[in-house]
Formats: sequence, structure tokens, C-alpha cells
Amino acid sequence: MRHINIPIFIPHMGCPNDCVFCNQRRISGKTEFDITSVEAELERAVSTIEYDTSEVEIAFFGGSFTGIDRADMLYLLGLAKRYVDYGKATSIRLSTRPDYIDGEILDILAAHHVTDIELGLQSMSDRVLAASKRGHTAECARAACRMIKAQGFNLVGQMMIGLPSSTEADEVETAREIVSLGCDAARIYPTVVFCETALCDMMHRGEYIPLSHDGAVNRSAAALSVFAEHGLPVIRLGLCAADNLFEPGTIAGGAYHSAMGEMVYSELYMRRIREYIAANGLSDKLAGKNIKIHVPVGETSKVSGQKRCNKLSLQNEYNVKSVKIIENPSLLWYNIKIEY
Repeated sequence: MRHINIPIFIPHMGCPNDCVFCNQRRISGKTEFDITSVEAELERAVSTIEYDTSEVEIAFFGGSFTGIDRADMLYLLGLAKRYVDYGKATSIRLSTRPDYIDGEILDILAAHHVTDIELGLQSMSDRVLAASKRGHTAECARAACRMIKAQGFNLVGQMMIGLPSSTEADEVETAREIVSLGCDAARIYPTVVFCETALCDMMHRGEYIPLSHDGAVNRSAAALSVFAEHGLPVIRLGLCAADNLFEPGTIAGGAYHSAMGEMVYSELYMRRIREYIAANGLSDKLAGKNIKIHVPVGETSKVSGQKRCNKLSLQNEYNVKSVKIIENPSLLWYNIKIEY
């Protein structure tokens, strides 16, 4: 079955304060939200779906859904529930903040067929959360995760790379906590400096230095490796490529690239290849050899790297003659095997 997501963006609704990095209107491309238009938007979407071959999810993204006006939240949930009841959708997903989760909220969500909750954790360091003016603590985030999992929801932990005061060690620890708190999946977002944000002002005053492109790739790969080692799916790495993000006056700094996810996965696999070579004592045995790298199905381009960068690195670092990448159905994600 083909999975179809019907996204409903509610930019900046429900947020109690502006985090330094946030400009949801820029990210989503929406400057306002008309709640009366949602039903028509859903009708247009479902009218194009072939239900014999598709499963449909309604997703409320953009703002902090459980923090919006209660009447609006109940209206939107009721609308989405109707589509589930009528067989026009199979599930409902939403994103929100840790400090807008409690027992009453979770009971309401369960009664309306919500199955997946994405929680904007961003960091599990109180120092980083304070510097980012996030408005909640790491313990608040831990409590929200525990409540969500106790109620039986699927939980996605969202984290950011390169926030003010954050280090690679902070980000690796955040990834570890996302695993230990029982999240079912994760999202990783390298910090992008959007215009008209406090972070943009901090950058111009010299109070914040954005990560370079290579820095964002390397630090994202460090977090990704934690999830890979524990088999936790990462359903998004980097912001979605969107035309509005390339418009003048949108991005002021930071590492944004439409292929950021692919580059981070390539870095992860290059690290894995180096680890494999070292662990198997191959460093001095590959010179002049034609090597074959067995990889999981579907991972060939990631292992090769953009413009064959990983293949070229292997030739330069280990003086190999040639590199051939072969899909191996018996290998799980992140695992490789080298023959020479």
C-alpha cells in the first residue's frame, strides 16, 4: 500500500513564545491560517486518492497543535476523525511541544483517533534550551515522552543540530535520550538561520556562529549514528526542499541544502566503512586492490556519496584501485561488508 500524507499547516498557532530559531511562516510558506478552509482542503485531497492502493494519514504540522485555542483544536480533530470514521483516512498525526502535553490532552487525542505525536524536543540540554529560549526544560520533555508512550501513541522525537550553546556531545546525548525514552522514530534538523528571527539578530551581533556546511553534515552524522546503531528510523533529515526557501530574504545563514539528508547518510556510511576497515585490519591490505562493498538494498547512492565522494575518498586514503558497490539483501541498514 502506498502511504499518502495530507498535511495541514497551522503556522505558529499555539506557540507560547518565539524560540530564537523559529519563523514558521518562512518554513511552511504560509503567512496566515484560515480554519474554515481546512474541510475544503481535505476534500480536494481525498478526491484524488485511489483508496484500493493507498493508506491515508492526516497530519497537522507547523504550529504547536495541542496549544491552539481549545475550540479550534476540537474542531480540527473532529473534522479529521470524521474522515477516519468514513474510511477516508487511516490515521492522524500531529506535532506539538512537550509543555503542551498532559493527561487530559492525551485523552482527547486518543478519542479522536490520533495515532502519532511528533514532539519538538530540539535538545535535551537545559543550557541549550535556555539559550534557544525554548520555554521548557529537558525534564518537561522527558515527562511528556513518558506520558505519550504510556498512552500507547507512536512517538517521534524531533531534534536540532547546531543550536546556540550546543555541542556535538549535547546532540549525541539528545539522540541517546530519544532512543532511551522509547521514541519510535526521529527527525534531525540542522539549524538554519531564517530572516526575521532572534537567531538572525544574534548572528549579526556576533553572538551566534552558524555551523558550516561540513560542520552540519558531520554533527548530524554523529546523531544519526546513534539512531542507526539502535535501529531507530529517521523519517526526515534536514528541511524539506521547497521553492520558497530559496526566495531572497528567507535564509540569512546556516547550512541548508536540498540534499542535506543524502550527504549526512553518505558521511555516516563513510564512517562505517572506515570502522570496518580498522576493525578487520584491512588498512594496509587494500592498496592496489579492486574492492567490493556490500550494502543494504536501496543504499547504493548513499554509500557512493554525492559525485562519488566516498569512492574517491577510499581511493585516496587506502590507495584502492577501484570500488564496486553491491546491494546485499541480507544486510540491515547501516551494515556493510568489504571484499577484495
